Amino acid sequence: MANHELMKLTAHQVKEGHYDKAILAVGSCEAHGQHIAEGCDTLVSYELSKKIADNVDGLLMLPPVTVGYSGHYDTFPFTLTLSYDTVTQVIYDIMESVLRNGINKIFVFNGHDGNIAPIEIASRKIKEKYPDARIASLPEWWVIAGKLLPEGTFEVWNGVGHAGEGETSIAYHLFGEYCEPELATCVIPDHLIDGIDIKWDFSEITNTAQTGDATKGTAEKGEKMTNVLVDFAAKAIRELDSRDWNYGSTQHKTALK
Repeated sequence: MANHELMKLTAHQVKEGHYDKAILAVGSCEAHGQHIAEGCDTLVSYELSKKIADNVDGLLMLPPVTVGYSGHYDTFPFTLTLSYDTVTQVIYDIMESVLRNGINKIFVFNGHDGNIAPIEIASRKIKEKYPDARIASLPEWWVIAGKLLPEGTFEVWNGVGHAGEGETSIAYHLFGEYCEPELATCVIPDHLIDGIDIKWDFSEITNTAQTGDATKGTAEKGEKMTNVLVDFAAKAIRELDSRDWNYGSTQHKTALK
């Protein structure tokens, strides 16, 4: 299978690859319970992005952003975090570099909740300065996976949670050698209110650096998640390609009176 990772390509190979779009994985490094590698969010977003690139013509894999905003996980060891402004600027600078290299179509695959706001701000700032830039993103794969899989795939909390059933499962499938399943726990906050977004510090809702039910995680569920997420994202990018990333209305426009 062809290699599309910029870090492993020569300048000659990049040129001959005829890449017309790029994918950026944005991750983090912080505790994921006691049982999953600290770099889980980077590993998941990058590994899935590689698989997406294998299924989409002309998609260049950019180096991942390995540290994001994780201040809300800082109670637990060993959290690395950049400031919100720094994460925003890093993403902005990478996007701007891609544009300067002649690619104006960028897909962002996010692996971490703390990066959602910086990705949004960086993308909006890019669009203000470079109106011809085309940016699409998958901000919350952990939510989309639960919507794509058949009802009943997950046993608890629809698989969500930080290092919960879903994230644990995909970690076991993609990099099980970096996990310690015997240390998995179950912590389900029962005082949250549906539809209301509480701005918690993670230590306020768990004492294990984990929420959801990690004990229900399996590599088999992780494989199912991987397959549907890669198929979903690849199909979305191919659909955008089919209309040259023109996402405007196809209906005739009439002037306002």
